[in-house]
Amino acid sequence: MIELFTAATPNGHKVTIALEEMGLEYTTHRIDLGAKQQKEDWYLKLNPNGRIPTIVDRDCEDFVVFESGAILVYLAEKTGQFMPQDTKGRSLVMQWLMFQMGGVGPMQGQANVFHRYAPEKIPYAIERYQKECTRLYEVLNERLADNEYLAGDYSIADIATWPWVSGHKWSGLSIEDLPHLTRWFEQIAKREAVIVGKDIPDEMEAGTGKSKVEVIRDFVI
Repeated sequence: MIELFTAATPNGHKVTIALEEMGLEYTTHRIDLGAKQQKEDWYLKLNPNGRIPTIVDRDCEDFVVFESGAILVYLAEKTGQFMPQDTKGRSLVMQWLMFQMGGVGPMQGQANVFHRYAPEKIPYAIERYQKECTRLYEVLNERLADNEYLAGDYSIADIATWPWVSGHKWSGLSIEDLPHLTRWFEQIAKREAVIVGKDIPDEMEAGTGKSKVEVIRDFVI
């Protein structure tokens, strides 16, 4: 059993999509980011960075994994799915996973901040991060011109990247002029595991008779 602590963000959706794709048994517990549950002492014992997502593998001596990319690699290696076994194939997946972790995610995250959340609109910052996101999308588009998926076959690199691209409109971005990225995005959006995974977490604690905080702490204390 995998215990997942998460919230409805692109990084959180990476893991729920992966868990659905891999057919693993898991329980999902919402972390209320607005209430800063991710900064509470009990959670920091699991994830010292105070971010989501985090998993606890109850079938492996309660092994804890944080950082979404690391979680995807762990789950892929645990199940033998969505990660090639040969050195070159594995490296290719890792390269595109790192492209998302080091590029698409951080840059689009900053685009979100300055486009949506900053108390003061700073045109320079908005333009800077939106332009860099567009450049990264163009890299993806070029890659997908000759490849169905980022690393050849469908992999954790696609699982990591899709939730961020799915939020392009929220970031003030467009993929209309990127036909290969659009084809890839729409193709993955039709996968059953993606349809389910992108809508988690929902009201997962309903019917427990406990608050969300109490339910989450039941699995930690």
